[in-house]
Amino acid sequence: MAEENSKTTINPALMPDQESPERPGLEFAQFGAGCFWGVELAFQRLEGVVRTEVGYSQGDVPDPDYKLVCTGSTKHAEIVRVRYDPSACSYITLLSVFWGRHDPTTPNRQGADVGTQYRSGIYYYNEEQARLARESMEEKQKELKDKKIVTEILPAKTFYRAEEYHQQYLERGGGRGQKQSAAKGCNDPIRCYG
Repeated sequence: MAEENSKTTINPALMPDQESPERPGLEFAQFGAGCFWGVELAFQRLEGVVRTEVGYSQGDVPDPDYKLVCTGSTKHAEIVRVRYDPSACSYITLLSVFWGRHDPTTPNRQGADVGTQYRSGIYYYNEEQARLARESMEEKQKELKDKKIVTEILPAKTFYRAEEYHQQYLERGGGRGQKQSAAKGCNDPIRCYG
């Protein structure tokens, strides 16, 4: 009789995000707020944000790509992962931008974009981020009164960087070649287009 293999394979997509910012003193934050292009540009403009990257997280398939995520079969959300300096940009500031960039009351949808990848989510790296996220959601719920917030607040799972053409998409001109400013402090309207 063959000896059974007692090793259990762990799905890396279900693991906490193990990456660390490259410099001491920096932190990560992950947000899902619909299509990641406009959300990324809003975060890029913040003083204290060192780097943004878009990708996929919170799903159950390792190394997904955009086409696969769009099928809805992977359970991933489109995510902006923000690398920031908390001495120059507080997590509360990031939360404020998050709440201001999307409608947190529409499940799996932002405007014309429909699918589980467009859900609203705050994915935290530590208990302080979790606490601040919950508190900010309570405040936002008071503001919205009877419209129920559907934002999920969960630990950040493995982050899978999206294809290069998605990175800083609107800053580079998007599908129309119309570059939008990512300059710190810029408050030009953000125009989303493919």
